[in-house]
Amino acid sequence: MFSIYGVTGQTFHGPLEQLIQVPGVMRAHHARGLAREGEEPGVEIPQTARRTDQDGANYEAAARAYPGMWHQETERGPLYHAYQIMSREVTAVRAESRIEEAWRTLVTGRIRQAPVLDSAHRLVGIVSERDLLTVLNVEGGEVRDVLARTVAEVMASPVVSADPAADIRRIASVLLDTGFTGVPVVNETGEMVGFVSRGDILRAVIADPPLSLWA
Repeated sequence: MFSIYGVTGQTFHGPLEQLIQVPGVMRAHHARGLAREGEEPGVEIPQTARRTDQDGANYEAAARAYPGMWHQETERGPLYHAYQIMSREVTAVRAESRIEEAWRTLVTGRIRQAPVLDSAHRLVGIVSERDLLTVLNVEGGEVRDVLARTVAEVMASPVVSADPAADIRRIASVLLDTGFTGVPVVNETGEMVGFVSRGDILRAVIADPPLSLWA
């Protein structure tokens, strides 16, 4: 299951089949900064649609089982869910942070993008090197010129997230279709608990797991 989070909170929760029908989600890495071009698009999902997807029963069973499992070291066996491969130590930036602060966070963490959290620690977007370079100049690794902007003004929002029990294959499909290099993992209470990148998925494949990963 997947969700969409923005500055107004969660606007979608449902399976991949419904996610790909949400306007503006696919190729969302070209999303505009909200502060530059207007309000966040709302998404209305019928309550019945949330409960009738064909993967619902399987998801509910997996979701009930994962709390006691994802804190443990993953045993050698088939890999199916986000919590089995996600990075649990996630570098995030604040929406109200200045651009140069966000840039230093990415450089220090040696990462190209980071989830964006609001003052209540809720996921509201994602910001990349490319986003930040639209409002700052870097020479010799040092910030030389920067416009007076906050992260909220340049981040991509809304952003797609995955449930901890989301199928790895479906996450890979979302990454291919949106162009994002990773998705935050958010639990049922709205707390960000991890991040799944393309690298995490590739490492799961090359670590010689059972072929049932893609069965």
